[in-house]
Parts: sequence; C-alpha cells; structure tokens
Amino acid sequence: MSTVERLLAAMQFNRTRTLALLDKIEHDAELHGALAYRPGPGRAHIAWQLMHIGITEELFATERLADKKAAYAELVPRFKGGSTPDDDIPTAAQIRQVLLDSRQHLLATLRTFDDSQLTWMPPALAERKLSFLDVLHILNWHEGHHQGQAHITLNLYKASR
Repeated sequence: MSTVERLLAAMQFNRTRTLALLDKIEHDAELHGALAYRPGPGRAHIAWQLMHIGITEELFATERLADKKAAYAELVPRFKGGSTPDDDIPTAAQIRQVLLDSRQHLLATLRTFDDSQLTWMPPALAERKLSFLDVLHILNWHEGHHQGQAHITLNLYKASR
C-alpha cells in the first residue's frame, strides 16, 4: 500500500469518528442545543468546529491543491481558519452535507496524486513550505484536532445541564 493510500485510509477512519459524534448529537433529544453550545464567551461552538473541518477540506480540494473555486462560497468566510464563529448555527443535516460533499471533493483531488509527488509543493502552499506529504499529514491531524474540540465541548455542554 502506498503512502498516499495509507493516509487516505486514515482519513476515512477519522471521518467515522466525526460522523459518530454528529450522529450522537442529532439523535439524542437531550442534546438539542448542543450544536450552538460554546465553552465560553467568544469561543467556537460545536457546529463551527464541525463545519470548519468540512470547509477546510473543501479549500484543500480546490484552491490549495487544484487551483479551482471552492464550493460553499457563502460558508467559506464563516468557517475557514481565522474566522470568528457567529450565532447563525447550521443544522446537523447541513453540517453532514458539507462534511460529505467536501470529503468527496477532497478524495477526488487527492487521488490525482501518487507517491512520486510527495515532495511537491503546491503553488498555493509554497510560501508556507508545505509539501504534498505535509498536506496529507495536516489533513489527518486537522480533523482529529477539531473533532476532539467538538467532543470536549459536547462533554462540557452535557455537564452544564
């Protein structure tokens, strides 16, 4: 199995954990307000954490690796890195759709590469000196990082009730 294939398999596993968290929130009536819950003033709510995963993947699938326009133009400014979480909370169904669509776009883009390109620096990331292999590692780390933040925020929400 190639390095690219191994890292794509890890990404697929990571997504199961993110969707399981969303399933838990979506199907538990006691968690009705969880998507909007913030652990403190000005902090990101659970919905922002999960949408941020999807929007970041969309940006990598398009602008950062393929020189294409990102889908969800209206959502990118709200959920990309560095954005300030607002009070317009997406539904679980909207979050799920962004996670599914952006992952399909990302996998389609990533599958155009192979191990011979691991050291290649995408032009959009050259200033940051990130290779394609770095991108694969970042994408795997990124989802786990934000899924973990969403998970602890869910635990804080449950403890606050």
